[in-house]
Amino acid sequence: MLTEPWSVEAAGLTMRLKPAPSGQVGMFPEHLRMLPWLEAQIARHCRADLPDQPSGDPPSSSRPPPTVLNLFASTGLATLAAARSGAAVTHVDAARSAVSMARANAVLSGLGDHPIRWIVDDAARFADREARRGRVYDGLILDPPSYGHGPDGRAWRIEDDLPSLLAACENLFAPGGFVLLTSHITDVRPADLGGILVDTLHAIPSAVEAGSLAMIATSGARLPAGAFARVAAMPARPPSTAPTRGGAAQQSSGS
Repeated sequence: MLTEPWSVEAAGLTMRLKPAPSGQVGMFPEHLRMLPWLEAQIARHCRADLPDQPSGDPPSSSRPPPTVLNLFASTGLATLAAARSGAAVTHVDAARSAVSMARANAVLSGLGDHPIRWIVDDAARFADREARRGRVYDGLILDPPSYGHGPDGRAWRIEDDLPSLLAACENLFAPGGFVLLTSHITDVRPADLGGILVDTLHAIPSAVEAGSLAMIATSGARLPAGAFARVAAMPARPPSTAPTRGGAAQQSSGS
């Protein structure tokens, strides 16, 4: 059995992989087909006019980068794709080893100096704190496991905890923000995952795009690997206290 780490090139990024006792190797290949959509959403936000910039004016050189919150971010494939596309990313995972590997992958991919905030924390608790702080993001990425534990040993069960996590995330969206939700439970239907976004985040049903995740071999064989649901632009939420954009200039572990 292979036990030493090795590196692979994926979508122009360098990912260092290593087998874990769970059987995972540090990357989900089925996520690769999500990256073009993710990068397109970030490009859209990079082109968008600032609220105080008159329509039709040329883009401002002082435009802040779009902000992305990646929960259950693992070893950083989506984080690095978002950072490469121009986003300031907050990368959150409960496993310190995964965050350490993600930081190494950023360096290997030539993105070590990009604005990525590395956080070792329970995703639900971090999202709740960000909501209380009034922070908002231009995009949210969530890849929750079916079962796991936070840094303090708190158990996570997707069927019990995902709805409350998404409810906490509802107030984290900047106007027109996007969301990408993936699940590796093979018996979850894409329509069910899309319905969760409608029920918890109040996404407009017609705006939800959902489909299956799969790994496809060169022979054409298809291995089911879960489902995804995504929304390119969330509806505006009622005005409340002034939000703070979720910048990522600070590069540290911890909140």
